[in-house]
Amino acid sequence: MVHLSRVLLTAPRGLSRKTKFLDRIRVYVRGGAGGQGYVRYGGLGGDGGNVVMVAKSNKTLLKLAEDFPEKRFIAKNGADSKRLLLLGDNGEDLVVEVPTGVVLSLDNGKEIADLNADGETVVVAKGGAGGGPNNDFRSKKGETRSIRIDLKLLADVGLVGFPNAGKSTLLCSMSRAKPKVADYPFTTLRPHLGVTVFDDNRRITIADLPGLIEGAHMNIGMGHFFLKHVERTKVLLVVVDAQGFVLNRRSTFRTAFETIVLLNKELEMYKPELLDKPQVLLINKMDTECFNEKYEETLNLLKNCRESMDSIPEELQPKRLFDFKSIIPISASLGENIDTVKQTLRKIIDEENRIDKLPLQNKLNSHIDFHSKELSNTFIV
Repeated sequence: MVHLSRVLLTAPRGLSRKTKFLDRIRVYVRGGAGGQGYVRYGGLGGDGGNVVMVAKSNKTLLKLAEDFPEKRFIAKNGADSKRLLLLGDNGEDLVVEVPTGVVLSLDNGKEIADLNADGETVVVAKGGAGGGPNNDFRSKKGETRSIRIDLKLLADVGLVGFPNAGKSTLLCSMSRAKPKVADYPFTTLRPHLGVTVFDDNRRITIADLPGLIEGAHMNIGMGHFFLKHVERTKVLLVVVDAQGFVLNRRSTFRTAFETIVLLNKELEMYKPELLDKPQVLLINKMDTECFNEKYEETLNLLKNCRESMDSIPEELQPKRLFDFKSIIPISASLGENIDTVKQTLRKIIDEENRIDKLPLQNKLNSHIDFHSKELSNTFIV
């Protein structure tokens, strides 16, 4: 097999040298053509090589785009049959290393593969058959395709919230990650990963994702750039500002409760299965004025969520509501209740990991048992 390893110093076409993160790329792939057969002596041409993609945990799409700016991957052709060498050699496969956590799809949206684990492989373009008796000794061309490589972050926890809810500050409090933090919307323009390490060296990965806005499911704002990364997380950590949120002077002000409902709706509209994931709600900014009153008001509205949504236009009301395992007040900036958040997440993730290892029927029963226990034990700090 041929492994791609060349490094080009020039920036890839259409890619700025300042680019630090890339989560999608489109490439051209072509399998090698088969070698011609030798009719007179019954010689067989070699098969063309395949283009193979393999997942590697130390790879990034940015590095792939930098190393191969033309984004063309063509496998070797099979050798022709010759009078003195009737059996032509097969063409070498071309192996392209891509990051773990990518989805490969065609231009029409059809998925080819989902590479989640290090070392997983898939043939994305088959080589053509060599000439032989089955094809009148006439070789076939290799398969030609355009492939979209879409990265979806693999993390235990995904931070969900409107811009400026305090997600980046929270990530700083829970890990050593250093995302950009400021008092204005959209400070997070690309995902950040943080790792929470416990005293026994247990690790939990947390993804700080670009903030949602209303209409994200229709790709408004950061839209699908945010939502696709939520798909791979095990737990949704919903973060809202107790004081409410307004994007700009032209936007409608939303209370903390309305923010929760709208986040719920956006996830439901994008992909309803996201609401199957365990969810934890953090009501942030304990250090701000009148927090206790705002917090209690939000809790009371959540307890009677359907009735409380009467003030929200019907088209913005979700059909399926968030089912929070825990509601925790925090101050991300002061670190208040952060340890409680960590322990809560660990408990949920450990249980999800345990269930993932069970046979299918046992999984269903365990999910029912676990969720019923959690509903009865849901706590509010």
